[in-house]
Amino acid sequence: MTQTITYQHNPLAAVQIPEYRNMLIGRFCFVMALRMLSTLVGWWMYELTNAPFAIGLIGLAEVVPALSLALYAGHVIDISEKRKLLLKGISGYVVCGGILLFLSTKYFSNHSSKSIIVGGIYTVIFISGIIRAFSGPVFGAILGQMVPREILPNAITWNQGTYLSASVTGHATAGFCIAFFKNTGTLVVIVSLLVIALFMLTKLSAKPAAATNGDKRTWESVREGLHFVFSTKEVLGALSLDLFAVLFGGAVAMVPVYARDILHVGPIGFGWLNGATDMGSIIMVIALTIFPLKGQQGRKLLFVVAGFGMCIIVFGLSKTFWVSFVALLVSGLLDAISVVVRGTIVQMKTPDEMRGRVMSVNSMFINSSNELGQFESGLSAKLLGVVPSVVFGGAMTIMVVLVTWFKAPSLRKMEY
Repeated sequence: MTQTITYQHNPLAAVQIPEYRNMLIGRFCFVMALRMLSTLVGWWMYELTNAPFAIGLIGLAEVVPALSLALYAGHVIDISEKRKLLLKGISGYVVCGGILLFLSTKYFSNHSSKSIIVGGIYTVIFISGIIRAFSGPVFGAILGQMVPREILPNAITWNQGTYLSASVTGHATAGFCIAFFKNTGTLVVIVSLLVIALFMLTKLSAKPAAATNGDKRTWESVREGLHFVFSTKEVLGALSLDLFAVLFGGAVAMVPVYARDILHVGPIGFGWLNGATDMGSIIMVIALTIFPLKGQQGRKLLFVVAGFGMCIIVFGLSKTFWVSFVALLVSGLLDAISVVVRGTIVQMKTPDEMRGRVMSVNSMFINSSNELGQFESGLSAKLLGVVPSVVFGGAMTIMVVLVTWFKAPSLRKMEY
């Protein structure tokens, strides 16, 4: 009992576990590489096409395979040794990064047309979406098996802090790398980070299947996971709110257009704008690690998502760099609260034998909504114009909160 109390009141409890530290370091390098890659590909594609809609298609190219395979991936994760599956996924990303590196070289550009390069980028992103369907959820599944349950909220907060700090570092670093080392040099850094992540994750111990699903048919196993999510109202409500908020509030997808054509700040300013949301998020996650939310988490969740929508509207209307930066920074502060509340609910309520399937459904709701939001932003920009599309997204986010407030009272009253 004494040890449990110490754990619960020690902000460093989870990181005192060596294996958990190795996982965090590996995940930091992995996420930083992916954030650098998304930043680079958005900038690169806009250089090649000068079309905001082409940026939106990047998200669609990744989300289609990720969504299509997500439920099957959850079943595979639950019946597989998770460490081996994770290492295979990271290795796949290393190969994808190497292919993009080759596409970016002067040799390839001198011997190929822009349309071939664009097609090659979309193809690699599509393949990475297949890999992500498995590698994304397996991180969450491993986390639940790595730390004692009494410190799981602390581990989730640290995990989210690592993710966000890697995101902000990746976005900002990509801007600087593009400015000083161009696309090819940036991809060298990205592939190097993926190799480091692979090495750190080899230090994890084997994580055998906790499930007894081996004899179940695939669809029966998938249906069981879906039933758990849809019958657990707190999980479903939190995931749905985040899904629509991110779907409509995906202003970051248009940052390349704002940086170059509206704010006129170039690659370095582009990197800072890309990193602003994650900067705010990591600041808030640090605060939540020391001062966890206590009581009325559901009500607070709704308020912060509405605030997020307001920030997107301000960003959409701004023509001043520092106003745009602050709007994205504050949106990150608010988004971090939403992410931590949702992540805690999902992890605390999910049994070990269903973590793969539930994390896959989570990835369908949350991770894929980023790419769907990117596509929605690109399509809206094509139909409405860039600024109206971003303002529309922020307004729709606020509308989603209002509907959720009245239609989902259980989420509004939720506490943990």
